[in-house]
Amino acid sequence: MADEKLTREDCLALLRETRDRLLREGIDRYPKRADFKDAEVTAIKAFLGPWPRALEQAGIKPPRDGDRLEKNRQKRIAAKRRRNAARKEKGKTVPETNEE
Repeated sequence: MADEKLTREDCLALLRETRDRLLREGIDRYPKRADFKDAEVTAIKAFLGPWPRALEQAGIKPPRDGDRLEKNRQKRIAAKRRRNAARKEKGKTVPETNEE
């Protein structure tokens, strides 16, 4: 698509066509940025976001697990609780006094 503006639909079609071409050639992988011209990559990312999300929107790659976001949130909360507990333990130490 030489020197013409790409639309969102054009970007989706480019991704799908490239995936189909790769499969016809016996290459079983997702399309890479290197499979496209710089202007095409720029348009795809502008319309569809980061590369993995663009592949998901084109129906090439399965959507990422939404549960993963909740797992990450729970890990952050647990880590924060551990840090706070460690700080409280550190603050509980009583200075030694010399009583004789």
